[in-house]
Amino acid sequence: MKSLSKFSLWFFTFTLLFVVGLNAQDVQVPVIEDGQAQIIPEFENPEDWIRHDLWVETEFDTDGNGQPDRMHVSVTRPKQTESGELKLPVIYETSPYYAGTARPPYDFFWNVEHEVGEEPPARKAGPEVQRSGQRPIISNSHIKTWVPRGFIVVHSSSPGTGLSQGSPTVGGDNESLAPKAVIDWLNGRANGYTSPDGDEEVEAFWTTGQVGMTGTSYNGTLPLAAATTGVEGLEAIIPVAPNTSYYHYYRSNGLVRSPGGYLGEDVDVLFDFIYSGAEEYRERNRAFYRDSIIANGIDRVTGDYNEFWAGRDYLNDIEPLQAAVLMAHAFNDWNVMPEHSLRIYEAVKEKGVPSMIYYHQGGHGGQPPLWMMNMWFTRYLFDVENGVEELPRAWITRENDERTEPTSYPDFPHPAAEDVTFYLSGNSPERGDLSTEKPSDAGTETLVDNVSFDGAALAKAEWTNHRLMYVTKPLADSLHISGEASITIKLASSKPAANLSIWLVALPWEEGRRAQITDNIITRGWADPQNHESLMESESLEPGQFYTLNFELQPDDQIIPPGQQIGLMIFGSDQEFTLHPDPGTELTVDLDGTSLTLPIVGGPGNISFKK
Repeated sequence: MKSLSKFSLWFFTFTLLFVVGLNAQDVQVPVIEDGQAQIIPEFENPEDWIRHDLWVETEFDTDGNGQPDRMHVSVTRPKQTESGELKLPVIYETSPYYAGTARPPYDFFWNVEHEVGEEPPARKAGPEVQRSGQRPIISNSHIKTWVPRGFIVVHSSSPGTGLSQGSPTVGGDNESLAPKAVIDWLNGRANGYTSPDGDEEVEAFWTTGQVGMTGTSYNGTLPLAAATTGVEGLEAIIPVAPNTSYYHYYRSNGLVRSPGGYLGEDVDVLFDFIYSGAEEYRERNRAFYRDSIIANGIDRVTGDYNEFWAGRDYLNDIEPLQAAVLMAHAFNDWNVMPEHSLRIYEAVKEKGVPSMIYYHQGGHGGQPPLWMMNMWFTRYLFDVENGVEELPRAWITRENDERTEPTSYPDFPHPAAEDVTFYLSGNSPERGDLSTEKPSDAGTETLVDNVSFDGAALAKAEWTNHRLMYVTKPLADSLHISGEASITIKLASSKPAANLSIWLVALPWEEGRRAQITDNIITRGWADPQNHESLMESESLEPGQFYTLNFELQPDDQIIPPGQQIGLMIFGSDQEFTLHPDPGTELTVDLDGTSLTLPIVGGPGNISFKK
């Protein structure tokens, strides 16, 4: 782990002793070295772990049967906790996926083959999800890592999935309140039962009540959801690639945009994908949530931001959060895009809550190195003063390094990054120039939208009228970009609605099996020109009239090597992400009213091009 050695003065050996007598054998918990909880030999044997399940009662009733919904919970703990004398903290993961999801063929996604701004074709309902799994095992994730180190591991199924009662809402309040109830139960404030409908209670006598949560993707969203309730006992969270706003997941600056790899997905599709709960409530819950609340809220015609989306944005609920937050994400995650973690990290940091951020250069998923997670949980669950607060705030895996070997930085974006503006001059249909010197009377250039060509083909083309491309001179030295690039673009459309896609690429385009996504794509962004004034209200475009849009591209931290060129590509429909209208829409860009801003470490003085 790079740069960690300079902080070795903060790393020292702790031995916190909780001595308990079990079968004439004393157990030392935890054992701390270099600020991290170590494996305890007495806890290593899985045959000695106690595994059991129960149902925790919540404060909501989402299946409408007049009874509070109960969440299915499983526990894995060392046998030494059975006497009640040894109490341990908890690592907790909750998920809608544990009991299985819809199986192929995935023919229930939205059809994207239609014009922008038009009512889409009706969507086919998803199939019945068949529950899988066997009690008491909900999941085995994290158990082998954390139980031997002196933690208890807890899992629960989300509302309306598996053996948990209620209904999915895909970002609704019950998905925050369900893990809150489990944490309340771990702290003696909620009731747990041996069965979903019985009254025999189960107590969590074996825990200190100090809880840490983690998980990836949807499972990474839910720790944040729980933390926004302000629940006491949730001390630390490590969300990995979390979806922190369903609007940002399914829309982009007013545009209907799919997450990468799931063209045509939306909130109602995800509802169908995860709904593995009790069959007797499915018809009612689909009608109430999917076909009413969700159907009336998602608005696939305009893509506008509204109350439905605001209620599924965890940034709007951040005020009660008090758990220490370690965000983890990838700069090339085009499913749950890297903005999701940055927006929460910045808000948490502003609140003064302990925070750290880890980014790597790969795709979706990828948790932080184990040492980092261990220090985070050890500090806040065992209350060990291990110096984690004095570590750098940002850890970024550099290009071609192993994901588990990040480089430390004072923060992200890099504090030395300065915005540098680049201007465009045209040479359509070939490549124009991208320069820090503003040209005079650059004029206009026009592209013809054609979704038949994917973004990679457009970026590699020497000339084509289906995109506009503006390229810098080759770099004389490496260039470090850190933060969020942004674009101001002045354009006109030949139709009342159109897709707008922006790619920032590194050229020449690398090919072959060894080429990484970071060799080609620096960052991307999408927007709806109809939302040039407001995300909450679309305005039909007057053909031929120019409108100005300002929006940010996805955050990035990348070092572009010497010899490469930075290319700004402007085009209409993105085959992998947007709707697929018929070819032919013309987008005309006013180059004098268009510019790109890049956050460059060291500012303009660190830019040098080959002559």
